[in-house]
Amino acid sequence: MKFSIERAALLSALGHVQNVVERRNTIPILSNVLMSADNGRLTLVATDLDIEVSEATDASVSAGGQVTAPAHTLYEIARKLPDGAEVTFGIGVDGRLEVDAGRSHFTLPLLPPADFPAMTADGFTHNFGMPAAALARLIDKTKFAISTEETRYYLNGIYVHASGDKLRAVATDGHRLALAETDIPAGAEGLPGVIVPRKTVAELRRLLDSVQGDVSVSVSEAKIKFGLGNAVLTSKLIDGTFPDYDRVIPKNNDKELTLDNGVFAKAVDRVATISAEKSRSVKMSLSEDSLKLAVNNPESGMAHEDLIVDYSADALEIGFNAKYLLDVSGQIEGDSLIMHLADPAAPALVKDPKDSGALFVLMPLRV
Repeated sequence: MKFSIERAALLSALGHVQNVVERRNTIPILSNVLMSADNGRLTLVATDLDIEVSEATDASVSAGGQVTAPAHTLYEIARKLPDGAEVTFGIGVDGRLEVDAGRSHFTLPLLPPADFPAMTADGFTHNFGMPAAALARLIDKTKFAISTEETRYYLNGIYVHASGDKLRAVATDGHRLALAETDIPAGAEGLPGVIVPRKTVAELRRLLDSVQGDVSVSVSEAKIKFGLGNAVLTSKLIDGTFPDYDRVIPKNNDKELTLDNGVFAKAVDRVATISAEKSRSVKMSLSEDSLKLAVNNPESGMAHEDLIVDYSADALEIGFNAKYLLDVSGQIEGDSLIMHLADPAAPALVKDPKDSGALFVLMPLRV
């Protein structure tokens, strides 16, 4: 095998695939990237057995073949080479991979390509395309609410399904819930609910930054595949049952609070400075057109701030986790945030006047 490739193309392709590779692996082959050179193309593949990312790019191939080489080492080499460098790969007489660029020379160990695990990608029942920007929005609006509690593994991802004429994404950790939806793409009608794992969501979102136009999506009972330009991401789905989230979304919260989102976020951030790190609770005291944010921490003091808001319902005191308030505030696109409340023990419903296809639910804290 022998080929050469421009440094920028190599770095881009390696950057897209090497993130999947775990830094510590008990299976040595999983630390490597599979490199296949043939017919003027170089294809790179990396996997952690749950996710597989591949990317093809142009290369000058003088002798085709396959090798597997250390993924992170290759990426660091490409990153540190000068711009515009031509990188040549070949197999040395000792069976190692030789990498040359200008006056730089590297020799890397190889493992047999036959040992590299391939992820089967078949049995897809739903195939559709959607704009990369629309998919990125579904992720951005919901990923912050994905649970990191491994025992509740069925919450460790984004739940995606068809809901009438909408494609809906939902994430929750039991303390907050985020929902975003978009018009359903042709081919996604009747899509059953699938849970896309947290790591897959992160890798997919990173790849979307470099995609223009549409993304192809294929879904089976156990796997999901995304075609993103020259890259393909295939992932296992979480085998579990997502809770009936619709029961959590308040339907009869009759107290409506409208406030300036930017002013609110900065005020919450300020008063939360002295809150106990574990609970970070902020008490919201509401009266007509007035909101008082207060924190009382016996160890580090007290803080409060008064805001002018749009509120005409009965007086109410309710507490929330400051971080969760800021997370939701960060998803609001418009200048205003609308919060629908009921009582101190009931969850709050948060909406964005500029985005009717998103909503958020926050569970209150006792304060």
